[in-house]
Amino acid sequence: MSDRLIFHIDVNSAFVSWSAVEMLKNGGPDLREVPSIVGGDPDSRRSIVAAKSIPAKKYGIVTGEPVSSALRKCPNLVIAGSNFDWYVKCSRAFKAICQEYTPTMQSFSIDEVFLDMSGMNLIYPDPIATAYEIKDRVYKELGFTVNVGVASNKLCAKMASDFEKPNKVHTLFSNEIESKMWPLPVEDLFTCGKSTSARLRSLGIFTIGELAKYPVEQLTMLLGERGAIHFHNYANGIDDSPVLQETEDAKGYSAETTVEEDLVDIESINRLLLAQTDVVAARMRADEGKCRCIGVTFRNLDFVNKSHQKKLPEATDVTDIIFETAKQLIRESWHGEPLRLLGLSLSDIERDGFEQMSLFQDENKEKRKALDSTLDSIRGKFGNSAVQRASTIDTSKNINRRNQ
Repeated sequence: MSDRLIFHIDVNSAFVSWSAVEMLKNGGPDLREVPSIVGGDPDSRRSIVAAKSIPAKKYGIVTGEPVSSALRKCPNLVIAGSNFDWYVKCSRAFKAICQEYTPTMQSFSIDEVFLDMSGMNLIYPDPIATAYEIKDRVYKELGFTVNVGVASNKLCAKMASDFEKPNKVHTLFSNEIESKMWPLPVEDLFTCGKSTSARLRSLGIFTIGELAKYPVEQLTMLLGERGAIHFHNYANGIDDSPVLQETEDAKGYSAETTVEEDLVDIESINRLLLAQTDVVAARMRADEGKCRCIGVTFRNLDFVNKSHQKKLPEATDVTDIIFETAKQLIRESWHGEPLRLLGLSLSDIERDGFEQMSLFQDENKEKRKALDSTLDSIRGKFGNSAVQRASTIDTSKNINRRNQ
């Protein structure tokens, strides 16, 4: 696999950068240069930090925490409301530039892609120069910066793109792993969160290099067989996963969030679920789709993923219906263990515009559809902070959640 050449391209502080570009056009501040976040109304109980600037990190602000908490850490924090329609435009423009360089591109999220540049040496004989060209084009044409990681597999390319930021190109080839990756603290390894790193540190494993050399058999006692093999391979830069080219028409919509602080209560989980529902439902409606299947995914501290899904009697694009179903799925499948990842997915997408009529018309459903349409319109013009959905988070199940 040594002849592989993979780029990982990641927008620096994407939501902050994209909001900054939009605000600068209107004479506002550059959010990238000051402590700032993208979030909602700090008086709203469900409002969370969706993204933070690099200066905001110095105050200990983390993605996923309540905006009110972030303000206590930094009273002068600049808060920008999110504008998903604008983010989608920025994302598509960024990915369109990347797509020009290879037919095999995989979108890893709204703000990062993998490019398989293997076998492109006749067209691009100097891969490092090509990486700089992509980086500089994005900044010149779109006004925001990216980092580019260049390596022989996806893991190392992603690790490289996370080196010094912003607006940088980094390499991490096999002969550079020992010098560039092994000295890093173990929590810097991709997928190694705070809880896992704390457990590794209890064994005296403080760097990625120490993890790479640690016996797998002993790691298994702490992390289980799957986790031990996963982290041992990653620490040694081993990853054979392919860059998967995607089809044009979305077969589903999803959002996943890896939290910096473990999710341990139902209110925090539901607050994040509602934020994810707002995003994926709006995306689906923008593509004139409706889903027949809703799923939730979460990952515990043992690096075990669990999924639960439900088929709907009829396709829907109503945010409240999706959110209520997602909450039900969590109640049925989560047993109180701390979570470090939460995801929501909408699948079985229909786009024919047909809607089955019921003998018992749900007037509330029609009102909720009208509300979604109104909010989508307002979001498109003014961003998410211009509207606040009534809180439907049910905290009454917080006490007895382990029995559900």
